[in-house]
Amino acid sequence: MAIGFVLINTMAGFEHDIRSALDNIEMVSGRWMLFGEYDLIAKIQADDEAELTRCIVEQVRVIPGIKDTKTLIGTEL
Repeated sequence: MAIGFVLINTMAGFEHDIRSALDNIEMVSGRWMLFGEYDLIAKIQADDEAELTRCIVEQVRVIPGIKDTKTLIGTEL
């Protein structure tokens, strides 16, 4: 199992549309609005890191209204 957290900066007024788009991505297991440096955070769960990366690059980062992202990938030690 691979888990990533995507911190998202949005363009003004796009927060609701982006939250709705995240709800339609199967691998998004949670998403929350934030106050501070980032506007949203999304938790992505996939079977492996390759699938996780594809989801982030091909489905999340292309959502209209996203200005910037920062991805944190979890690991088990």
